[in-house]
Amino acid sequence: MKRASLLALAAIAALALPAAGAGAQRRPAPAAAARDWTRTVVATPDGVRIGNPNAPVKVIEYFSLACSHCAAFAAESNASLDRNYIRSGRVSLEYRTIIINGPDVAAALLVRCAAPRASVDMSRTLMATQAQWLGRAGSLTAAQQAEMRPMSGGARLVRLSQILGLDRVAARYGMTPAAQRTCLASPRNLARLEALQASANAQYHVTGTPTFVINGRVIEDTNNWAGIEPLLRGR
Repeated sequence: MKRASLLALAAIAALALPAAGAGAQRRPAPAAAARDWTRTVVATPDGVRIGNPNAPVKVIEYFSLACSHCAAFAAESNASLDRNYIRSGRVSLEYRTIIINGPDVAAALLVRCAAPRASVDMSRTLMATQAQWLGRAGSLTAAQQAEMRPMSGGARLVRLSQILGLDRVAARYGMTPAAQRTCLASPRNLARLEALQASANAQYHVTGTPTFVINGRVIEDTNNWAGIEPLLRGR
């Protein structure tokens, strides 16, 4: 998808223990606590990964922050996925964004500009509150649309994020207003989104969201938690 197309989408949306005493029996040291891999979150070239980098089951989720099916998957899966699969180190999950509409451009840019841990948490918050911020996009007034129409692409995205409340969510996860403006107004960031979109199509033929890739194989016959979870158990 070309940069102009992404900006057009935004425009359309309007867019230690003490030593034992002498003669005392030494107590065995307590067993080391198992590592919680949900605390390990790192940026990757294409997104952000949560979990053990050497997990035997590596999952990539191509998702859109504006996709209702993606939000439903997140609501169904997040708690169990973290607790039963990622925490132990058996599964890692890499989030990669796909853009489907104008508000999604602003949301995805902010998520990608956040620190890795904040990126995951912000994504999950935006999924959980999707109806609210997308609802605002569907209720733009004529005055708001007229205000944004003459703006440059970056300025339009900044204003759109304010109207939708994305700026307040980003602030909760450590992004200052200045950082948000820099993120949204950067042609380089937008170009990177475009490149990732093209890469997803070229590498895995991603045509919809959510799309899951498990250990390099695209899962074509299911995209809900009831279908994905058995694949994590059985590998």
